[in-house]
Amino acid sequence: MTPGRRYGRALPVLLSALLAGTACGPVAERKPQDLRVGYDSLDGTLAVWPPRGDLAGDATATAAVTAAVRGWRSPADDRAHLPSSGILFSGRVDGAPVALVAADVPGESASWLLQLTREGDRYAVTRATEYTDPGYLVYSDVLPVQTAGGRRYLVSARVQRLLGPQDRTLTIADGLSAPVDVPSCTAVGVTATLRTTESLPRGRAADRLLDLGTGTVDPRYPLVRDESGTGRRALTGLDTCVLAGDRGPFGSIPRRIGDRDAPRSVPTSWPMAKLTVRSLGEVALGGGEPAELQQLSWDTDAGAMTAVIYRPADGSAPVVSPADRATPLQAYQLPVPGQPLVVLSWRPTRDGSLSVPPGTPVLVERPGLAVIPTPSRSQTYSLANTDKTHYRSISP
Repeated sequence: MTPGRRYGRALPVLLSALLAGTACGPVAERKPQDLRVGYDSLDGTLAVWPPRGDLAGDATATAAVTAAVRGWRSPADDRAHLPSSGILFSGRVDGAPVALVAADVPGESASWLLQLTREGDRYAVTRATEYTDPGYLVYSDVLPVQTAGGRRYLVSARVQRLLGPQDRTLTIADGLSAPVDVPSCTAVGVTATLRTTESLPRGRAADRLLDLGTGTVDPRYPLVRDESGTGRRALTGLDTCVLAGDRGPFGSIPRRIGDRDAPRSVPTSWPMAKLTVRSLGEVALGGGEPAELQQLSWDTDAGAMTAVIYRPADGSAPVVSPADRATPLQAYQLPVPGQPLVVLSWRPTRDGSLSVPPGTPVLVERPGLAVIPTPSRSQTYSLANTDKTHYRSISP
């Protein structure tokens, strides 16, 4: 696990302690080459991920799950490291055998949540999502599960209570919640209450997450941390499937592996945490009603990203830009129907001065904001400060 990429809220001392091999029957009885059942992590004396599910002690099921995980490959063609992976749940869900595996993939310094179902005498990986929050997958307390009956959540032993959409309490049995009606393309809140443990001497009343919807496709992980609750407000009224599209904020910057784009991997712009929104003010175009212009910000494993949202006054669908890495001068291409725009944004200072090419029509100009029509050819804009000038180029 690469520290620079993945260690954020990890609990390295408390959660790295290994359980003794005799602590859990299914773990003790497994063959040396099989995946462990449960995960060998402790928070004080609490086993954070004990074996769950009515098939957790079934050696045949464990061997079949192990064989399927051994044959699985990530989009970058890396395999799971079985000694540091574990079966978090193995049991029947809605009458069908299901297994959930926390898979460590050292080749790309990643943690994956693999969901397996049984096909005949064998198991197959039917869903595979890369964990985009900082730290190992098993340091989280709520994991998403998609079944025929709807979204469910697998929770760690630290979770005392789980609230789903509309803050409704979810029933939990053997670590797995009842089905939840999560929309396909709308973000909803999920909140866990965590018990008192050695790492949390006062517990945690509200461990907040956002579920980006069941339309989130693999390998994109649908849960985003929302500790302050700003993310729920930021995504109000937004279609998360549009946000996740190739030209949307969350999906527009592809991951690069080596010197090539990796379109089958999680985009570099995929959100992890700290979703916030701030108003850039109202803009009126062509004599129409003023629309609100907002700047959306979020954290990824590659740093902070931003985008702009154009919310029409008539209540029609908001328009969003692709992502832009956080820089002193932000440049966004906003595909407003009939009038595509370039939005330039910066933190205004007394000595800051924006320059645009001569003859460029400026539709909106105020401190920290300029809006211009999308140019017909490549143009470069600059923000001059006392100590440095920042340049951004936009191509049609």
